[in-house]
Amino acid sequence: MRQHDDAAKKPAPSTGLRCDFCGESVASVRRVALDQGYDRLQTPHRELYACAACSERKEKTRLGLER
Repeated sequence: MRQHDDAAKKPAPSTGLRCDFCGESVASVRRVALDQGYDRLQTPHRELYACAACSERKEKTRLGLER
């Protein structure tokens, strides 16, 4: 669900956090590492962090709800 208020349009504060998927500077990032049938704690890989929008899109793709 996307927010349509003015706060969502303002640039994120300079926190030093950047989404590894879209490259935007953001206030917070997410990383899903463990879920039913999904284990990124034991699998060697590069850790990637996503903003809220990219995290939601990635999760829907992982669950087969979106391409």
